[in-house]
Amino acid sequence: MSFRPERGLPSMTLDEPRTRLDERYSEPTATATPWSQASTLLEAAELFWISTVRPEGRPHVTPLPAVWSQGALHFCTGPEERKARNLAANPQVVLTTGTSTWNKGYDLVVEGEAVRVTDEDRLLALAAGWEAKYGEFWHFEVRDGCFHHGGGSALVFSVAPRTVFGFGKGEPFSQTRWRFD
Repeated sequence: MSFRPERGLPSMTLDEPRTRLDERYSEPTATATPWSQASTLLEAAELFWISTVRPEGRPHVTPLPAVWSQGALHFCTGPEERKARNLAANPQVVLTTGTSTWNKGYDLVVEGEAVRVTDEDRLLALAAGWEAKYGEFWHFEVRDGCFHHGGGSALVFSVAPRTVFGFGKGEPFSQTRWRFD
């Protein structure tokens, strides 16, 4: 058996996650997708699906916009919304994005812990990121550790990836896993 670094053995640099192609779910011609390509897709994606867990253990899934910044996905939610209440009990989340086609595109699944962002400078930078990405409808004022829009407030969360799965669809089908230490 020959060593082919692009075919499944972990690789990593100081600033990148360990990358591994899962050959069980990949075609023989597939190679691991570079993390730089995956992070570019996360930055460009407009819609994500967030999965949280209700206090009694049932799953909850809902779509939302998110902003990729400083190596993490960021989302916001009203303090009384189901996902905010779920996160108060269990901060573990999964965020997914991709295409709804079978034979083309790339899907990403980000696993991590949602951590509340309250630092005003960071919130100001994230608010600017939301507006730059999604337009002026998503303009937020920042005060009291929250985003404010219209008559309501929103809590802001950051999810630094622990594990990310990438699914290449079409020729060749592939599954890449990135693990962060």
